[in-house]
Amino acid sequence: MGLTQERLAEMLEVSRQSVSKWELGQAIPDVDKVVRMSELFGVSTDAILTGREEEADGENKNPLHLGSIYLVVKDFEKSVDFYEKFLGVTIDNRCRSGNKFVEFYIDGKCISLMNESNLIGHCTDPDSPYKFVQNYWVEDLVTEYERVKSLNIGSVTEIRQAHPAYHYFHLTDPDNNVIEVTGGYHPEGEK
Repeated sequence: MGLTQERLAEMLEVSRQSVSKWELGQAIPDVDKVVRMSELFGVSTDAILTGREEEADGENKNPLHLGSIYLVVKDFEKSVDFYEKFLGVTIDNRCRSGNKFVEFYIDGKCISLMNESNLIGHCTDPDSPYKFVQNYWVEDLVTEYERVKSLNIGSVTEIRQAHPAYHYFHLTDPDNNVIEVTGGYHPEGEK
């Protein structure tokens, strides 16, 4: 999902070192953390513990995984208050700077409120009437980028970098809605 160890640690209220130890197989997360990761990533607890996802009838799984739905909002704090009340939940995660985005998790899926004034050039043009962005993640961003470009189904940006651990590209649908694809980024020759 394009999460850094630090960001996942914040979301699970553990140290970054704990996440690192889990990834290296040096420690096993507590049951409540496994359940939370299962909800965050939309996979079974078995997939978290064993690293193997279940295959349905041996079919190939789609490489795209729904990451988030972004709502790009003008009045950020008013919108945060509105959605906390409407959804009946508090924020699960807030950007460190405090006013770029917040995340709510509902049924294991993420809804993010993105502060329009802090996202110039990232998700949408501030003058655009489109304020809804679908976010997907893939294991191999470069491969998915080449696949989507070859489909010739809409305008595709180059792969961009939001920060060192987050790369993405945008595709627009026939109505100019933005689809953001992010994931594991390994430029040619790097693995």
